[in-house]
Amino acid sequence: MNIAFTFKNFEPSEHLKKYARRRFEKLARFVGKSASLELQVALSLDKFRQKAEVQLVGDSINIAAVEQSEDMYATIDLVLDKLEAQLKKHVSRVKERRRSARTNANIDVFTYHTEGEGEDRAIVGTDQFVPKPLHVDEAAMQLDALDYEFLVFLNAESERINVIYRRRNGDFGLIDPVV
Repeated sequence: MNIAFTFKNFEPSEHLKKYARRRFEKLARFVGKSASLELQVALSLDKFRQKAEVQLVGDSINIAAVEQSEDMYATIDLVLDKLEAQLKKHVSRVKERRRSARTNANIDVFTYHTEGEGEDRAIVGTDQFVPKPLHVDEAAMQLDALDYEFLVFLNAESERINVIYRRRNGDFGLIDPVV
C-alpha cells in the first residue's frame, strides 16, 4: 500500500508521519498488501481545528473519510475508525456477493427469429449464464456503461432475479418478479 501525505498550514513532523503510517498500515489486513492500493492523507490545521482527509483507492475500492478534532493524533485515530468501518462493510459485501453467486442456478436464455410476415417464431439457440449479484443502482450504471438494451442480474437486496432495461425516452425500467 502506497501512502502519500499532504500537509497544509503546518510543518510536517517525522513523528506524526511515522505515527500515521503505522496506524494506516493496519488497513492492509482488510484488503491485503496489494501494491495497487493508494492512500492519500491530507492533514490540515485551521486555527484550533485539526482536520484529516483520507482517500483509499485501489482494486474496486474507493473509500474516503474526513474527521476533525483539537488534536491531530486523535483526528488520525478517528478517521482510521471510519475507514475501518467502511472497509469491513465493503469486504463483507464482496464476500456475500461471492457466496450468493456460487449458490445461484444458471439461467437459460432463448433466442428466436421470424422468417417472414405472419410466420411463427422459432427458437434458434439457448445460452446459460449465472447472474451477478448487484444493487439496482450498480446495475443501472453497468447497463449505461455497456450500452445494452437490458441486463439480467441478481438483486443483492432482495436476492431475486431482476431485469433492468432501457426505455425509449432514455430512462430505465426495472422488472422485479414477486414470488
